[in-house]
Amino acid sequence: MYKCYIFVQNSIKMSRSVSLLILVFILASCGVAAQNKGSQYKLVSIGFYNLENLFDTVDDTLINDEEFLPAGARAWTDEKYQEKQANMAYVISQIGVQDAKSGLSFLGVSEIENRKVLEDLVKQPAIRDRNYQIIHYDSPDPRGVDVAFLYNPKHFTPLYSRPVPLLNFEDGRRLYTRDVLYVKGLLENDTVHVMVNHWPSRGGGEARTAPFRNNGARLCRNIVDSLRTLDRYAKIFVMGDLNDDPTNESLKSHLRAVSKIKDVKVTGMFNPYEDMFRRGSGSNAYRDAWSLFDQIIISEGVADEKSAGYKFLKANIFNKQFLVQPSGQYKGYPLRTFSGDFYQSGYSDHFPSYIYLIKEVK
Repeated sequence: MYKCYIFVQNSIKMSRSVSLLILVFILASCGVAAQNKGSQYKLVSIGFYNLENLFDTVDDTLINDEEFLPAGARAWTDEKYQEKQANMAYVISQIGVQDAKSGLSFLGVSEIENRKVLEDLVKQPAIRDRNYQIIHYDSPDPRGVDVAFLYNPKHFTPLYSRPVPLLNFEDGRRLYTRDVLYVKGLLENDTVHVMVNHWPSRGGGEARTAPFRNNGARLCRNIVDSLRTLDRYAKIFVMGDLNDDPTNESLKSHLRAVSKIKDVKVTGMFNPYEDMFRRGSGSNAYRDAWSLFDQIIISEGVADEKSAGYKFLKANIFNKQFLVQPSGQYKGYPLRTFSGDFYQSGYSDHFPSYIYLIKEVK
């Protein structure tokens, strides 16, 4: 481990934001750790990425995957599939490595067709050495797209997982969508709880579909409350493509996430992406307007700087220039795989989100 001997005791007396920014600078300069008179600070990163229609080329008669077949509307050939896989792996390989050199400790993903596409993904040369392991369950989504959880076994040990059905109804009929994936595990010595989400889309209108996303938020909140009843300082991460912005009713009224870390004791959940959204940042764009659907919301046990073990340091959107559409009608948008039915060898219509966690190692 590369060590940098510095004096940080004065920064601890400053405001949280200033002292953490100093630590970010320290850690960026020192690689993985900063040391002060026997104390060492270790940094890891976790993230979420909507992989935008990561389908294989095999016809699955149980789902609506005809669009992504060699004879389908997208002419989805093995050559395109392999390029998409390589592109996704390259992005994952780059997220957070500027400061957390070993890469993402775990990653929630959405819009994947099945376990096989993940098995192909983790074998890609860009991330093969990380030996990512997979937690995945088939969801009842009509298109067959699921959420999943990838983890580096050097950093994370799974203890338990299950899919939690998201039950939405309209006119007495169930609307099938993605389950919420719940994972409990050890991030080194910290017990953490992760919910990976892909809440219902806004297709059909934002107002008409808002109750479906509100249900997703309430489902996650119920799990949060159950965990916090057992341990108020449980380390909980609610992540995903929520199809709502941080200021929408689902996040504010139903998940009850606050925008200021100093207020996290009020509801127990802090959304570091709300302030970013209010300042104009986004993870996806539509009709010349940015949204920030891809979020990682954390519990008091992660947000409180007095917590033992890993705690929140900084939130980011991974929007490097190579992920941005360089020209044309959608200049500045995320560079997606297709523009309409035109294949443009891109990545995803969403930027990944990720956060840094830090802990003192004595």
